[in-house]
Amino acid sequence: MRERHGLGPSDDGEISLSALEQNPYPIYRRLRDEGVVWVEAAGRWLVTRWDDVDAVERDSDAFTAMEEASLQTRVMGRTMLRSDGAEHRRLRRAAQSALSPQAIERHWLPEFRHIADDLIDGFADRGAADLMTEFCGPFAARCLARVLGFADATDRDLQFWSQALMDATANYADDPDVWAVGEIAASQVDMATDAAIERVRATPDHSVISAMVHADGDGRPLTREEIIANTKLMIGGGLNEPRDGLGFAIWALLTHPEARALALADPTAWPTITEEALRWMSPLAMFPRQVAKPVRLADTVLEPGARLGLLVAAANRDERHWEDPDRFDVHRPKQRTVSFGVGHHFCLGVWMARAQIGGAALPALFGRLDALAADLDSPPEIRGWVFRGHTRLHSIWSR
Repeated sequence: MRERHGLGPSDDGEISLSALEQNPYPIYRRLRDEGVVWVEAAGRWLVTRWDDVDAVERDSDAFTAMEEASLQTRVMGRTMLRSDGAEHRRLRRAAQSALSPQAIERHWLPEFRHIADDLIDGFADRGAADLMTEFCGPFAARCLARVLGFADATDRDLQFWSQALMDATANYADDPDVWAVGEIAASQVDMATDAAIERVRATPDHSVISAMVHADGDGRPLTREEIIANTKLMIGGGLNEPRDGLGFAIWALLTHPEARALALADPTAWPTITEEALRWMSPLAMFPRQVAKPVRLADTVLEPGARLGLLVAAANRDERHWEDPDRFDVHRPKQRTVSFGVGHHFCLGVWMARAQIGGAALPALFGRLDALAADLDSPPEIRGWVFRGHTRLHSIWSR
C-alpha cells in the first residue's frame, strides 16, 4: 500500500482506473459528497470540490507543483508546470509574449481560420467524416506546429508526440509499453526542437520557441534543456486541450440545437459556447500536486509528501457552485471555472485555445456544413480521467 501521508476518507480500493476512464462523473459526485478522498488505484487524495481545488491552487506555501517522482517530470524534464516561485515566473515569462492575447489576435487567429477552412475543404464534399481524426486532431496539431515554430513537423508528428507524451504522463498503471512509446516521442521532439532552435537563433520570428531562445530569462537565458522540456509541455497540453475541447463543443452543439441556432444567429455567442463546453467536459481533467506542509483540506488532515489529484472536471460540475451542473447550458449565469487552472499556474495557452475553438474552428465548421449531424449508426466514444476526450466523433451532412 502506498504511503498516504494523511488521515481522511478512503475508497478502500473500490474505484478502478478503468471505471474512471469510462465515465468518471458519477464517481466524482460521490467523492464530492465525501470530501478529499484517498483513492487507492490512483495512489492519491482526490480533490473534487470547486472550493477545495481553488484553495489548493492559491496556496503555494502548503501545496507545491514540484511533485517528487512526478510522471510529467520523468517524461518531459522540469517544466514551468512543475515549478513554483521565481523559477516558475522565469520560465513562464520566457514564452508568454508569443501567446499573449495581442499576439494571438495579430499573428495567429487569421492563420487558425485558414487552417480550419483548409481542413474542411478536404472532406466537405464527402458528406461524412470522423471529426476527431479529420478535423479536431489535425486542426490542433497544425495550429500548434505554427505557434511553436516547427517548420517541418507534420500533423501526424504532432499528434503522435502529444498522445505519447500525455499517455506517459498519465501512466499511473506503470505500463512499460506506454513508457517505451513515450521515450520514442520524447527523442523525436528533442531533434525537432533542436532544429527549430538553430533556425530561430539565426532568424527570430513570432513563435514560442523563438521567444524562449531570445528571452532574457530574468538575467539567466533559458538552457537547451529548459526550452525542450517546456516545448514538450506545450505539445501535450497545447494540442490535447484545444483538440478535445473542440470535440466537446461540437458534440454539445450537435445535441443542443438551441445553442447552435443561437451561435449561428449571433456570432458573439461563440466564446460563451466555448467556455460552457470546457466547463461541461473538461479536457485537461486532473492536475497533480503535493503537500508541502501540514494542512487540513475539507475534513482531511494532510502531511508533507501527500499526493493530490486536483480534479478540474469534478470541480467544474460541483453542485455547490452550479445549478444542474451536468447539463450543458449556454444561458447559465457567468461564473469562473477552473478549466484552465487557477492562480500562478493559470494556463499560458488559454488565449490560444479560446481563439482556436471559438474564434476559428466552430464558426468555420458550423457555418459551412449547415446540415451537420451526429452519425448515430456509429456513436461517439469519450474516454479518460486525467485527460478526457472523444476517441471518435462520426458525423454526417448533405453534400
